[in-house]
Amino acid sequence: MQLIECKMLAVLAEELNMRKAAERLFVSQPALSQRLQTIEKGWNTQIFVRSQKGLSLTPSGERIIQFAKEVVEKEEKVREELEALETEVYGTLKLAVASIIGQHWLPRVLKQFVKKYPRAKISLVTGWSSEMVNYLYEDEVHLGIIRGNPDWKGIKEHILTDTLYLVDTEIERVEDVLQSEKPFIQFKSDSTYYQEIQDWWHRQFQTTPTRTIVVDQIETCKQMALNGIGFAILPSIALTENDQGVYKIPLMDEHQKPISRDTWLIGYESAFQLKQVKAFLEVVKEFGTEELV
Repeated sequence: MQLIECKMLAVLAEELNMRKAAERLFVSQPALSQRLQTIEKGWNTQIFVRSQKGLSLTPSGERIIQFAKEVVEKEEKVREELEALETEVYGTLKLAVASIIGQHWLPRVLKQFVKKYPRAKISLVTGWSSEMVNYLYEDEVHLGIIRGNPDWKGIKEHILTDTLYLVDTEIERVEDVLQSEKPFIQFKSDSTYYQEIQDWWHRQFQTTPTRTIVVDQIETCKQMALNGIGFAILPSIALTENDQGVYKIPLMDEHQKPISRDTWLIGYESAFQLKQVKAFLEVVKEFGTEELV
């Protein structure tokens, strides 16, 4: 099976829709359907089941698609290695980034990166830090930018440190929290971040919050706090000078030092040899390590 046919099957498996796949492949739908029939004849088996709802894979098709994707991935890796020999930065930079970093810090870095290296491509996934580490373990990305302090055996470089604040439109002191009838607004996060907040709360108040609201995204949590719906605990990276009309009270540990959270860049040594990865690291270092307070 030719490389172009492997790429075609990979797109079909992603879309499970002939029309959408044809649009992505820049071919007509009849031409794509005919090419698929030729491939199925070559394998002497049906790869997809057609229906009005779209396509679905047969058991044989799942094995063939797995093979096709492996061929495409190997081809891409070879191309990256060849491009690393060139003087100009090509290739795809594959990043797995903690959501809050992808929202507040990364855009400035990528803006500079694409400006300096317009021929490079970027593939980006965001989510919880624990999920992003899994992308690295599965060798699906080159670099991870992770919150907390990951137990990583490969290369690990510190990016920034930010502190945690209790944010509210009325509460001026931590001691006033228990007198407030407002709910504690929390956002879903990694277990390590959640545990850190819980430890601080129990150490500070020796009790549990009486009312809580849990939201999916940190930005939703922030906007609810800014609008006086409740109070929240937010990292300083999510706060800006434009966030007016709220009190920002730093959280302190048992030694009365501000509680902070680190961000790390991690990856395997082999990825750091790629030209696009080296170029990205240069841009990151231009920004320098930051402490957000």
